Amino acid sequence: MGVIGLAGIANFHIKGILESQDAELWAISDVNEVTLKMKAEEYHIPDSRSYTNYSEMLKHSGIDALSICTPNFNHFEIAFAAIEHGIPFAVEKPVALNTHEADILNRRVQETKLPNMVCFSYRYKAAARYAKWLVEQGSLGRITHVYSQYLQGWAINEQIPLIWRFQKSLSGSGALGDLGSHILDLTRFLVGDAEKIFSHAGTLVKERTIIDSQELGQVDVDDFCHWMALYAGNISVTAAISRFAYGRGNYQRIEIFGTEGSLIYNLDEDDTLEVCMPGENGHSNGFNKVAIPDNFKSDQMQSFFDIVNGKSDGLSATMQDGLINQKSLDAIIESFTAGTWVSLQ
Repeated sequence: MGVIGLAGIANFHIKGILESQDAELWAISDVNEVTLKMKAEEYHIPDSRSYTNYSEMLKHSGIDALSICTPNFNHFEIAFAAIEHGIPFAVEKPVALNTHEADILNRRVQETKLPNMVCFSYRYKAAARYAKWLVEQGSLGRITHVYSQYLQGWAINEQIPLIWRFQKSLSGSGALGDLGSHILDLTRFLVGDAEKIFSHAGTLVKERTIIDSQELGQVDVDDFCHWMALYAGNISVTAAISRFAYGRGNYQRIEIFGTEGSLIYNLDEDDTLEVCMPGENGHSNGFNKVAIPDNFKSDQMQSFFDIVNGKSDGLSATMQDGLINQKSLDAIIESFTAGTWVSLQ
């Protein structure tokens, strides 16, 4: 495995590589020479396999597969290069800055049949997989409503400088692309496709200090976003995401209601599942936390290695899913910009 981009989420990828018997951390790349040197020393990667230029790594390192862990604006360029070199890849979300770029990537992987994965991490939560199974088994009856939240609070700190997550040219969007892409994918994973959507968003801190400067720069992305949508099967969906939810670390909650039952997927420190089903008298027994069978447990990076080795379980997100997700992100931006419903058909 090669890893491009060594900050933040790369630590999760590297941990998965090191823990698997199917993979070896072989080469690393980062434009920051200090970070590159530090990680090379930490993981005993020689200078000959440490690159400041990812293109050189793709050409000369001899890697069999790749993790793309850079900021959003690099995803398209690096994924496209990986496709052209015939190197299977796992790319962080969102896959691109817009639908046009995502469509190009999807067309190329369809043409080349290159193994790939989009890292929608919450597809690998056992509670989410068990919830999906319950929905597909018809345990809830016909699904009528989905209510979801993804809340973090870190951006309340106005001393945080103008990092890439606050700049549209580098991130594509703010909380929407950061958190909303996950909740969009997880909702689709659980209940199916969106047909139309209406949204509202806002920026609460409009200026932040430019890195290595005393000057202020404009925050031109959303700090929060709320939407409602109609999904196939006449399912009514609402979602709320924010990086300004005081007290929240990495909080998710999805409530799914059907004609014969309901469930609550919850993620804070651990993922849990509560279900509400009718008892012998036909009345609700309330929500009860359920034990999740071991066969629903999964690991994201091992799932990627299984894809490369031809053993996919079919539940991972591919570039096709990444494209659909990007279309939804762009539709939400169009909606909150114009103040109108936007069709996804």
